[in-house]
Amino acid sequence: MLDIPSISAIVAAAGVLIGVVYYILDMRHQRQVRQTDLIMRLYSRYGSEGFQKTQEKVNKRLRGEALNFHAYVEKYGFGEWVAVGTFFEGIGILLHRKLIDIGLIDDLFTSTS
Repeated sequence: MLDIPSISAIVAAAGVLIGVVYYILDMRHQRQVRQTDLIMRLYSRYGSEGFQKTQEKVNKRLRGEALNFHAYVEKYGFGEWVAVGTFFEGIGILLHRKLIDIGLIDDLFTSTS
């Protein structure tokens, strides 16, 4: 037969187990929330009018002429290239370190056109 100390030990062990499971689930949820927040902040910057205009300028210049990096910088300067390049480099680093999901980035940052 179970006495009171045995029952209290079982209840305490069950409480610790429930706490650990809750903590693990909460940590998983918080990781998803942080990842979603990061991606949405990146997407907000990507969708801003200023960034889109800068990216379009760089793309038009690269499509119009066969320029390498040094020729582009000589002709147009470094600022626009850095603004666009560092944004996508940052996304690449986050993907490489598996801090964001590649499928979500593909869905958000690529178009069907």
